[in-house]
Amino acid sequence: MSEHSGTRVDSAQGPMHTGSGNIYFTAGPDLRESDRPSFRSIADDQLARLRRFLVAPDGMGEARSRLADTGTVILDGTPGSGRTSAARVLLREYHQDAGVLHELLPGEEGELSLKHPDLVGSGDRLLLDLSAADTARWAAAQADLPTLRKAVHDQHAHLVVIMLHDSALDPDLQHFRVEIKRPPERDVLRRHLRMHGVPREHYIPYIQSDPTVENFLHERRTMREVADFADLVRRAREAAPPGDGFTQWCATARKAQADRRKNVAALVARLRESPQRALLITVAMLHGAHADIIHRATQLLLRTAGSPSDNLPLLQHKDLAERLAEISADTGPDGHVRFTELDYDTAVRAHIWDHLPDLRQHLGTWSARSVDLNDPHLTRELRDTLVAQLAGQYLRTGHGAGLASLAETWSSTATGRARLEAAVQALTCGLNDPVHGRSFRERIYQWCVNKQPRDEFAQVLIRVCADVIAVSHPDQAMLRLYHLARRERGTSRAREALWDLVGTSHRLRRRLLARLARPGRTSAELDIFLRVCDPDPLTAPYDNARTLVEESGVQDSLTACWRAVLSELQRATWQPYVEHWLHTATVTGHRGDILLDLLVAAAAQCDNRRGAAFAALYASARHAERTPPAGPARATATTDRLLQKISAAQGLGPPTTSPQAEPARGTEQ
Repeated sequence: MSEHSGTRVDSAQGPMHTGSGNIYFTAGPDLRESDRPSFRSIADDQLARLRRFLVAPDGMGEARSRLADTGTVILDGTPGSGRTSAARVLLREYHQDAGVLHELLPGEEGELSLKHPDLVGSGDRLLLDLSAADTARWAAAQADLPTLRKAVHDQHAHLVVIMLHDSALDPDLQHFRVEIKRPPERDVLRRHLRMHGVPREHYIPYIQSDPTVENFLHERRTMREVADFADLVRRAREAAPPGDGFTQWCATARKAQADRRKNVAALVARLRESPQRALLITVAMLHGAHADIIHRATQLLLRTAGSPSDNLPLLQHKDLAERLAEISADTGPDGHVRFTELDYDTAVRAHIWDHLPDLRQHLGTWSARSVDLNDPHLTRELRDTLVAQLAGQYLRTGHGAGLASLAETWSSTATGRARLEAAVQALTCGLNDPVHGRSFRERIYQWCVNKQPRDEFAQVLIRVCADVIAVSHPDQAMLRLYHLARRERGTSRAREALWDLVGTSHRLRRRLLARLARPGRTSAELDIFLRVCDPDPLTAPYDNARTLVEESGVQDSLTACWRAVLSELQRATWQPYVEHWLHTATVTGHRGDILLDLLVAAAAQCDNRRGAAFAALYASARHAERTPPAGPARATATTDRLLQKISAAQGLGPPTTSPQAEPARGTEQ
């Protein structure tokens, strides 16, 4: 066999070209350059905040003990008792480096069945929320729970199930059931007030006897309703004049919960002029924004809706203070504009959306143009708030499809990063909505599979998959990123996001390898494989010293993919990756033999290119000796072992053996 020169790439930090064809560079807004914190970080912060706010319900200690002893707990409880928050806090307490938090949604695209052996990874934290399931789905889940529980036990994982209340539970599962009972509402109110920074001396003496609190708690309240009331009290305190106390804050908060539809309708009826209504809408959508932003956005809304200017001389215009007074708003000492009544903006938004339907399309266009405004007072948080307010109206009225289409339109017309961020925020609102989340995940799946999204829209999809869906549904995120990556042209953003995601979990890497091993792989999929087959995580021990490369199912996937690589790609493309395998084989003991066996087995299946594949592997090994990780002697020994295995595969030497593979975990569905 003769040596052949090749290409070696170490620690590439930018675009590289290792084969034939064109290389593309794309200029334009790049969401990866954003200073926005990742949604995974936000999700972790939200879980930590939830734990601080949670008043442990009756049964929390027993649930914690049951989860620690068995790895599984089934929570029962009435709706509104705090069982969902308790479930998430229980799982957060088992946060560790290994495994991921994963909400199980059997039946959705990209989700495995509850009995699939690849559903559970080592150290995973699993939430199965069946509190809103129908009886058929609850019965099916119960039938699968024994198999799921065994996988959870074998993988040292933890599973929390929220069962359908007032439903029968199989006798074999009764041991895992713990009833969650609602904590005292006043304790929940105290905790939330304290966590909101309200000094204890401001509410402790009054919370037992305040008439407003008594009236509010007289009816049986859910934990969410108590939390919302506490937040309104916090906001009332912040807006109250000096001298007001807890009683006044609670009265203001309670008033904010009243039905204001008639009041808002009467106000809108009095505001007959376009500038008045435009100002009302702008303050409602950008509540708390600086007066400069309110003024500019109001003018922008008038232009967007096609309202003509009044043509009055500038000095004859009403000043902003007078105009704000007409809509019951004013400017505070900080220069920011708010309605004079607490939470009045919520009522205005609902009225405008419900009773001026022809304005909805213009509001979408106006919101996109508003986030593009260049103003130091227009912060990232304010842009997000504007989009969230608009998204809230779409979702409240059941128009999730309209919100999704709007996000797609914004991405297609984006001229800068701000509008792309707005599209991400709109889709995030839909994905996080408890009613519409599933339909948004399905729509994003269809976009990823069936469309060839232009660069800007592709960036938005990549972002929501990697940073939003992946937070609690990593399998669905991986599937969507995979479809984006295999159809990607001109960039590698989707592939990089996919590689980053599978790097968080051995289970995800196993699933992706199984999918890549399917027949009919494209060159793009082979490119994905070359990065996913990094031998370092494949040989890294996990869960009592097991490794992926020792699993028979993973070995089958690796062999199939390497055979396609050796048969279909130029040596210059794959040689750097083979050399990395060879270097790893030099320093990983018996697992190094497995790596060599897999390469040889793949070459042996190359049919009419079998001899050329063997020769190319040997030449790559000789080339790899130039940069040995553990000295030239060990590198030469690795080349000799590879040659022995090649000779044995060709029937020219004694057979070689390597450690027996572990049984397969399952096949990709």
